[in-house]
Amino acid sequence: MTQGGHHVLEVDGVTKTFPGVVANRAVSFDLAEGEVHCLLGENGAGKTTLMNIVYGLYRPDEGTIRVRGREVEFSSSADAIAHGIGMVHQHFQLVPTLTVLENVVLGAERVRRGVLELGPARRTLDELMDRYGLPVDPDALVGDLSVGVRQRVELLKALYRDADVLILDEPTAVLTPGEVDEFLGTVRELVDLGKSVVFITHKLREVAQVADRITVLRGGEVVGRTTPAETSEAELAALMVGREVSFAVERTEAHPGEIALEVVDLVVDDDRGHRAVDGCSFAVRAGEIFGIAGVEGNGQRELVEAIAGMRPVVAGEVRVAGRSVVGLDPRRIADLGVGHIPEDRTRHGLIGPFSVADNLVLNRYHEAPYARGLVRDRSAVRRHAEELVETFDIRTPGVDVPVAQLSGGNQQKVVVARELSRPLAVLLVAQPTRGLDVGSIEFIHRRLVEMRDRGTAVLLVSAELDEVLGLADTVGVLYRGRIVASMAAEEADRHRIGLLMATGSEAA
Repeated sequence: MTQGGHHVLEVDGVTKTFPGVVANRAVSFDLAEGEVHCLLGENGAGKTTLMNIVYGLYRPDEGTIRVRGREVEFSSSADAIAHGIGMVHQHFQLVPTLTVLENVVLGAERVRRGVLELGPARRTLDELMDRYGLPVDPDALVGDLSVGVRQRVELLKALYRDADVLILDEPTAVLTPGEVDEFLGTVRELVDLGKSVVFITHKLREVAQVADRITVLRGGEVVGRTTPAETSEAELAALMVGREVSFAVERTEAHPGEIALEVVDLVVDDDRGHRAVDGCSFAVRAGEIFGIAGVEGNGQRELVEAIAGMRPVVAGEVRVAGRSVVGLDPRRIADLGVGHIPEDRTRHGLIGPFSVADNLVLNRYHEAPYARGLVRDRSAVRRHAEELVETFDIRTPGVDVPVAQLSGGNQQKVVVARELSRPLAVLLVAQPTRGLDVGSIEFIHRRLVEMRDRGTAVLLVSAELDEVLGLADTVGVLYRGRIVASMAAEEADRHRIGLLMATGSEAA
């Protein structure tokens, strides 16, 4: 419950427009001392824009901001930091080639006589880690850390700058279920130790666990204010989306055909040359969703990338419709009717500065009707984009907008639209709904089932166990780089799968 009473942050009547879109319209929001206030809404609802204004990254067109009762105008994030506001962004602002300590002090370095002093910073960091229960190796390279540990580094960066108000933007979007529980506990501990938190999310279960108060945004406007005790997940989902949302995946019985994708004794190394996939074997049939469950870091990413031609195969075989694809590049594999929705849309799924239209033909820009010889037909590209934007409900001011300007959920819809808009024999899907709101999740789940029903073999890799159990016809458990068990979906219960994920065995 809220520990304090007076407001540490007040947003009053803030409006912000961008070309072709109103991101926030007369939004009012406040944060009391010692509370977690969840800002809930669909992707593109205006949550991040509002907090970017509070953090000084944008300036409002209208409205005022008060910090501890005093009206402020921020022209940069440095101004917000100076007023005790810190922000942990959805996409981490870390330098992979620097150490944890170097990342924490970056931009707030202590220099004496032209020499960078890290000794005092190290002592301060050690104190922060002890006080807030956020242990990290200060000398570890950030690029070698798991996503969950990088999240801690981002928090420590804000705490190092003496932030009393923490804005957490979709902080669990890239965390495993276990890491999510740990992180939510950390948030409550931070509040118990005197911090105040704005928690931006679209995940209803987390809201119930961590929130003291909830404000719901839809289409850039406030559509509801409540508390966890006064509402339900179904009511919150309806507020977010503007209609009732089905949480159950609606699908009929599968009718699998011939084997479309076969993986035999596959061996793949990770980026550091360590064995990530170690003798993995399984098969996916046409008209079937084969779901892979597993604790993240057990070879999921390397497995999918090897099948897609993005990572070399050390040993073993990958066959599509009986044909070996080992050694083929991603374009040649795609030409065989293999679609790929990668787990990291920003690194491997999209080119940020390119338009929405160009991103929707990234794997077909050289083919008719989008090109004639060496000449691109831009009108065909535009028509194709406009059709997919409507079909897949991509929220964008226009098809010429750089895809980097879209919300994370709408960026994901661009990837999904591109891959699902052509005939596919095999569809590789990694973390398809990571970072998405309930409406978008429902939409993408429905599309995956439709692909299955058209006869596509779907390989689904997800850190969300509920997603695997809700979509898959067959479930395989990946442990230390190999499938240790495979079973029909009706035989897969959470306890059994959990034991296999944790130990590689069904023995308790």
